[in-house]
Amino acid sequence: MYGALDISTSGMMAQKVRLDVASANIANADALLDSQGRLNPYRARRVMFEAASEGVQAGEQAFGVRVARIELDPTPVQPGEWDPSSPYAFKDGPFKGYVARTNVNTVTETVNAMEAVRAYEANVMAAEATKQMFAAALRLIA
Repeated sequence: MYGALDISTSGMMAQKVRLDVASANIANADALLDSQGRLNPYRARRVMFEAASEGVQAGEQAFGVRVARIELDPTPVQPGEWDPSSPYAFKDGPFKGYVARTNVNTVTETVNAMEAVRAYEANVMAAEATKQMFAAALRLIA
């Protein structure tokens, strides 16, 4: 009976995490230094979902979705402009002399955030519809 509500509520929680990750990516789009002050451009994060299976016994059906993991975006960090005098330029390696850049695309992250918000809203509407159906069924039974 509660499986339909589980689907919507788990979707809301998963989309909240997705929105948080997109927000963090946008906030760190220009972060070039790590916590120790070393040149280490921020790498975008991606949220991976999977079917929720917590508390499901053998032979039962799983309802909903959950966040499986948050992993680094495999897109390579691209060098920015050529400026060997910049303190943010790579000192060695294949990008020596190029100013570091993150692999965060703010347009993509903004679209991801908008998708997460709309998916969250859709799950809210589905949960509300489910609650209304439960209420109607209880009125019919009573």
